[in-house]
Amino acid sequence: MKGRTYAQSTAHHRPIAVAACVGLLLILLAAGGEAVAAPVTVTNGVQFTDTAGNVVRGHDGGMIKVGKYYYWFGANPHPDNRFQYISVYRSTDLHAWEFRKHVLTETSASGVKNLQRPKVIYNSRTGQYVLFMRKENHPFPLKENRVGIATSPTVDGDYTYRGDFQPLGERSFDVSVFQDDDRDRTAYLISTTGTGDEEQQQQQQNLTIYRLTPDYLEVAAREHVFYNVKREAQTMFKRNGVYFLVTSGLTGWHPNQAKYATATSIKGPWSGMANLGDSTTYGSQPTYILPIQGSSTTSYLYMGDRHGNAWHGNINDSEHVWLPLQFPTDRSLSMRWHPQVSIDTTTGEVSGVGSGHAYEQLRAQHKDECLAVRRFTDGPLLEDEDSRGDGVGVTQRPCGTAVASNQHWQVLHLGAGYYRIVARHSHKCLTVPSSSTADNARVSQAPCGTGENQQWKITGLPEGNFQITARHSGKCLTIAYDPATEGPKAIQFTCSGTANQRWKRAGAPY
Repeated sequence: MKGRTYAQSTAHHRPIAVAACVGLLLILLAAGGEAVAAPVTVTNGVQFTDTAGNVVRGHDGGMIKVGKYYYWFGANPHPDNRFQYISVYRSTDLHAWEFRKHVLTETSASGVKNLQRPKVIYNSRTGQYVLFMRKENHPFPLKENRVGIATSPTVDGDYTYRGDFQPLGERSFDVSVFQDDDRDRTAYLISTTGTGDEEQQQQQQNLTIYRLTPDYLEVAAREHVFYNVKREAQTMFKRNGVYFLVTSGLTGWHPNQAKYATATSIKGPWSGMANLGDSTTYGSQPTYILPIQGSSTTSYLYMGDRHGNAWHGNINDSEHVWLPLQFPTDRSLSMRWHPQVSIDTTTGEVSGVGSGHAYEQLRAQHKDECLAVRRFTDGPLLEDEDSRGDGVGVTQRPCGTAVASNQHWQVLHLGAGYYRIVARHSHKCLTVPSSSTADNARVSQAPCGTGENQQWKITGLPEGNFQITARHSGKCLTIAYDPATEGPKAIQFTCSGTANQRWKRAGAPY
């Protein structure tokens, strides 16, 4: 498991510290004298940390609000992705997360090897919180294809594992649950399903909505089937009498185009599936849509995971993308990228902060080719698949397509005008090795840390260009001039304003 990076300790903790200080001076009081949460800002594309400074394990998670607290349940596996815990955190403002408990463990769910996508709903008839999960074997291929259930009389107490099943005998892959606002608080299980013996992806051809029994522990009936859609990572919410179902395609850990469908009845008819966000859902996969009901409005927050497995890490390396949803009409949905999101749980107002692109190409002006991780310091060009290692150098190459993720960079603001520049394919940082201050020092990728040799100042220039300067040396990111060389190297060099030190920023192609 990797340690926390500079962005994790600053980009997330800095707002916590500011909110805490402001809270001491300007705490708002509700009519009954109860303190209420002040607005907070959450940074996208990073891991979140709890109030003790540990990484929040909210992967594949869902939330439930009980009283003034939002409870966040998430998968917390071993480094090999094998089941270890389902963990829960709570917060009043969706920013300062307090770890509460490992509600389900290897001991309390003895023999279970793989639990994913935990979601909780409350049954007022039985007084039980019911936790639903995807249950599988470990390691691959995943062949159990079952739904696991656990219950507890308290939201953040010890959950009792009640067993697992295949709904109406059908193989079940990714799962979610939805509780309606009707008189009976009817609950539904939404499952990626299949019955064949083909390869796993072929088995997952359908998406099925099942009505649960009144105690929420079994399936009562099949309500609707989306045939041959091949969708997973499903989450459902309801707004103004319209049901919205948001899903992801089947591309393993790699992000793809989210889609949504709508209906005014669970049984349908359902609309066709329309695109939501860009073609990689801003590098994320849906995990939950959270309604935030406040004194002024109710907003809907998209919660997505950037799975660490996508860059050859593990689930515990995963990061989060939270974005506000917009509703052009009662039955349509849209979502734009913002590097941060402002959340006010008191008023219910949620809004994006900033704009730009989830991933960018950086193009040197002199040749209009892309900054790419492709070369060892003194070695030959590497195949893209082999360019994830520590110390692999950075070069300039003809700009590629969506699959050329070694040319895609997350430009993450660290404050004070400095940025971390992270390669999408490896999740490693643009680095001046050994903090060299010399001209011609070659730039490479390395695991992200706190050093100023991984912090870059980006300064606007005329005609939409930018200068990118290493914080530790004050020298410019430069493409070494060598017209006879394929893939000239990226270096740092004294800033002079030449075209090989001027950069264009453009959205990465998807």
